[in-house]
Amino acid sequence: MKLEIKNIHKSFSGKQILHDVSFTVTTGKAMGFLGRNGAGKTTTIRALMDVFKADAGHFVLDGKPFDPRKFNIGYLPEERGMYAKEKILNQLVYFAELRGIKKAAAKASGEYWLKRFELDYAKNHKLETLSKGNQQKVQIAQALIGDPDILIFDEPFSGLDPVNSQVLKDVIREKIAEGKLVIFSSHQMTYVEEFCDEITLIEKGRIILSGNLDEIKNELGKSKIRLKSLNFDNGELKEKLMHMAQGLDISQDKHSLIIHLPENNNLSNFLRQCLSAGIDIELISPYQPSLTDIFIWKVGEEHA
Repeated sequence: MKLEIKNIHKSFSGKQILHDVSFTVTTGKAMGFLGRNGAGKTTTIRALMDVFKADAGHFVLDGKPFDPRKFNIGYLPEERGMYAKEKILNQLVYFAELRGIKKAAAKASGEYWLKRFELDYAKNHKLETLSKGNQQKVQIAQALIGDPDILIFDEPFSGLDPVNSQVLKDVIREKIAEGKLVIFSSHQMTYVEEFCDEITLIEKGRIILSGNLDEIKNELGKSKIRLKSLNFDNGELKEKLMHMAQGLDISQDKHSLIIHLPENNNLSNFLRQCLSAGIDIELISPYQPSLTDIFIWKVGEEHA
């Protein structure tokens, strides 16, 4: 399946929130939909799910107008909406029935996911009796019940310990492999990097970056290398390099130096200069920015 978000505009009370939002999600490639609080992620998702109508633009699935009522959509919102004082399995079945799933199938699916998340013992407990992490697992089960065609996860790892995070990672990978359409939103960039082949970054209601994550990293890391020395710490190494070669743009993280080579100094020439200067190299490799770096750079550019 191929879902296209095309030129979506949305205003509330005369204030425009979404400005010509466009990106594409395909099966087998999870989309990381990223943005700061208030950037427009939730508004885009709610327009997609027809919670309210977009002012302009279209949602298209496999070349045809997308009608969310004709598809089973599993949605985990960041703001949770289940009932604290209701029994867990009963409300899982209730939410599934709201999505058009028959009661017997909903009950069987609910029991499966509670068992998968090691919560089958609690199916007749009230939600409020569970820990925060276990409540989060119930919310995730609500999104997964009934084998949805489209999955939208907003901060799914919130409140989960490392063991339960691993369980959820396995589930998300299974759903991607099954060919589900997966949209994944999180402020925890390491999780997005684990699952998402594609990313879309929204800021102030405008798409400022969209595409294949590896290609974006390669493009933004072009002409940059990572360097670490055995005989100099980062501070000493930076000083030595600045004296050794002109025009180097040098930054660093806690592990190594990040060097942007000028056009007149290619990698082979730079490596010879380092060896001639007595630098004992522990690591030299092409530099790829992290998703966190990309996020900060692009948002910073937008504000600049």
